[in-house]
Amino acid sequence: MRFPINLACRMAQYIAGKKIFAVQKFPLVLMLEPLHRCNLRCGGCGRIREYADTLNQELSVEECIDSVKECDAPIVSICGGEPLIYKGIAELVDKVLQLGKYIYLCTNGQLLEEKLGLFEELAKTNRLVKQRVFWNVHLDGTAAQHDSITGQAGSFAKALAGIAAARRAGFYVYTNSTLYKQSSVDDLLALAEVLSERKIDGMMIAPGYGYDVLQSDVSSLSENEFFLTRRETYKMFQEIRWRMRRFRLTATPVYFDFLCGERDLPCAAWANPTRNIKGWKGPCYLITDKHYAGYRELIEQTDWTNFGFGRDDRCKDCLMHCGYEPAAVLFGNRFRDLIRTALWQLQ
Repeated sequence: MRFPINLACRMAQYIAGKKIFAVQKFPLVLMLEPLHRCNLRCGGCGRIREYADTLNQELSVEECIDSVKECDAPIVSICGGEPLIYKGIAELVDKVLQLGKYIYLCTNGQLLEEKLGLFEELAKTNRLVKQRVFWNVHLDGTAAQHDSITGQAGSFAKALAGIAAARRAGFYVYTNSTLYKQSSVDDLLALAEVLSERKIDGMMIAPGYGYDVLQSDVSSLSENEFFLTRRETYKMFQEIRWRMRRFRLTATPVYFDFLCGERDLPCAAWANPTRNIKGWKGPCYLITDKHYAGYRELIEQTDWTNFGFGRDDRCKDCLMHCGYEPAAVLFGNRFRDLIRTALWQLQ
């Protein structure tokens, strides 16, 4: 299966409950950023640029847990920054699990092998660690491609060693790859072969997006030289679809249709809200118009009809999973879509 059956059932039950009670906007994944500090400076990452003034600040574990309770999404993605730098990471994971959540630990993998012992120790007292914690390791290609984007020689090798260690320890491991103009499907295929040998659980692939904070600072390249346009994304993912069909990709069939330019979806950024040091980031994980004091303020005070392709010029080339993967889940509800998604999950 693409995802553990208990997670698939939990999400289906959660969504069905919200729809039965006609809840219009509800969270699927909380993007929780306890810090923005990182041990890499990747070309396509805006966090260390946008939040340069708060890189030495962190949310407390208590603030994080209050946010998890306030939002109450079934999945919490602990990201940043690099979450393995966060001094309270093991305590945070433990307490989030105690609230009945599933966790994606999004890491660049540089400290994964070194810090893995913390989570193996935690697993001795909390059996849910190896059932509900999914490592999500960011790899933007094979060694040459990835190290070029991170600006750090050997970063690919370190991440791969961390993946191997986590798999040996019995953890779920997924990867997350962002594609840019310099990316190639050939390189992505080579990466998939390497990761298949490590027996990872799945690959998430998404196109990079040149949002505002990155346009003036992307490895000395202009936005047009680094990020894919919408049309270029369609072409690349059409090739990915037929050349990578034997690998376990985690993009749902409906979202993949969207990435290939075969169907339209509305942006559902409200389903993946972001909480960070400055508050609840609006309108989405990438674009910042305002930080709100509370989750309800973010949802109720944002005019969501203003965002997405054709509505805001900043969104013209965005096909990111943070806005459109939840839309694929929530609005791809035709009977054919449901059958395709069920069969895809079982593969």
